Amino acid sequence: MSDHKTDEAKGRAKEAAGAITGDKDLKNEGKADQAASSVKEKVEGAVDKVKEKLTGDK
Repeated sequence: MSDHKTDEAKGRAKEAAGAITGDKDLKNEGKADQAASSVKEKVEGAVDKVKEKLTGDK
């Protein structure tokens, strides 16, 4: 499992735990972790595309 998928799973777990316990901070932290994971995934994809363009790899 890649790092961003692991981070996303951790975020979902935090969000669920926060929802179950009524801990809004934990729930929001989980949502933030998921958003950060999504951004990281998109940035990594963009970096890969740039590398492909620069090196001619496909």
